[in-house]
Amino acid sequence: MSDEKKLSEKFLEVAKCEGIVSITSWGVETHVVNTWNSFLVVTEDERILIPAYGFRKTEKNVNVNNNVLLTLGTREVLGYKDYPGTGFLVKGTAKYISSGNEYDMMKEKFSFLIRVLEITVTKATQML
Repeated sequence: MSDEKKLSEKFLEVAKCEGIVSITSWGVETHVVNTWNSFLVVTEDERILIPAYGFRKTEKNVNVNNNVLLTLGTREVLGYKDYPGTGFLVKGTAKYISSGNEYDMMKEKFSFLIRVLEITVTKATQML
């Protein structure tokens, strides 16, 4: 496994600020679902864990095609050339977790979840 980081310090800074996250999946049908930056948990190996209460169409798509696109941003972190805000486009693969240590950890933080959406990042690009 490569030691090269896919998620930059700037990405982690954005994830700590409130903002909206969009997750796009396709397989059965193209679908976009939203959540909040503050609901993202980044693991040491740079997977992104997201509490899922609904996300039913996303799950159907992931079962057919596990590729997803995730966007997030905030106005609170300076972007390129001191632009007032920045965002990221994340490409990755997704799966759902419904038991185990990471599920339990997420359930403690987000009591409303039914499942955890796990995204394995393949690329994260700063957009602004």
